[in-house]
Amino acid sequence: MGNNNNNTEGFFSRLKQGLSKTRKGFVKNVDEMIFGEKVVSRNLFEDLEEVLIMADLGPAFTYDLIEEMKYRAKRKELESPEALKQILKEYIITILEKSEQPLEIPRDGIFTIMVLGVNGTGKTTTIGKMAHQYIRNGIPTMLVAADTFRAAAIEQLEIWSKRVNAPLIKQKMGADPSAVVFDALHAATSRKSNAMIIDTAGRLHTKVNLMEELKKIKRIMGRELEGAPHETLLVVDATTGQNALSQAKMFHEEIGITGLVLTKLDGTAKGGIVIRIAKEMNIPIRYIGIGEGLDDLRVFKSEDYVNALFD
Repeated sequence: MGNNNNNTEGFFSRLKQGLSKTRKGFVKNVDEMIFGEKVVSRNLFEDLEEVLIMADLGPAFTYDLIEEMKYRAKRKELESPEALKQILKEYIITILEKSEQPLEIPRDGIFTIMVLGVNGTGKTTTIGKMAHQYIRNGIPTMLVAADTFRAAAIEQLEIWSKRVNAPLIKQKMGADPSAVVFDALHAATSRKSNAMIIDTAGRLHTKVNLMEELKKIKRIMGRELEGAPHETLLVVDATTGQNALSQAKMFHEEIGITGLVLTKLDGTAKGGIVIRIAKEMNIPIRYIGIGEGLDDLRVFKSEDYVNALFD
């Protein structure tokens, strides 16, 4: 057991380290703002509002939080500026807890995961890391190269399939993505795969509209296997801040997202975007990525995230 504990501690310190840029740009500003203040003043609320907006927490979250703080101040529950920080922390946890829903893979039948995301978000790497975790947990996993528009995408998935020892279903570049998925579903049945992770295009070279292409894959899957895709997972890059949110909204409106992965949290001062996405999207955050390592993709836990941000 000791090893597992170390692993958890190791991850927490990496999470803390990963969120250091966000902490500097956000919590440090909150600390500096309240340092030496004796009372909670109107100016303090205005300053806090600015800090929250700058940290990509979004207007909806900021407005609700400031209202909550003003209400508590009226009821004399805000005895000191330091108490602001505690309320901020509690409030963030309340928002994030709603999004904390790990992906459970049933051990019977085939569980299909269609992974979406704009090129450059770390989509294929995320798929490789997910496969690594599933296989390590005894879940036979198959990878499917349905981004047939870029040779590099197929090659990258092939490297991951060898690295984590997962079979890969692919066709030549330019093949119809839906045909690849069709083949894969039939292969998964005969190979007794439990999880099937499908990489899809992030943009197309052709005139075909990306969303139409993705909808077609989804239709074919549903036709061949009841309930498929069982998870439609969108990968967004946290370093892009508000852009990540608009991507999530666009994909959700067009395709219907059942889960999110936020990558590159270790490279950004915009880690607050996680909170904004949780507040405005109401979609489970399945994983967060905090580094390059195989184990740096982790199940999202709101309390860990907030503690790593504040402490």
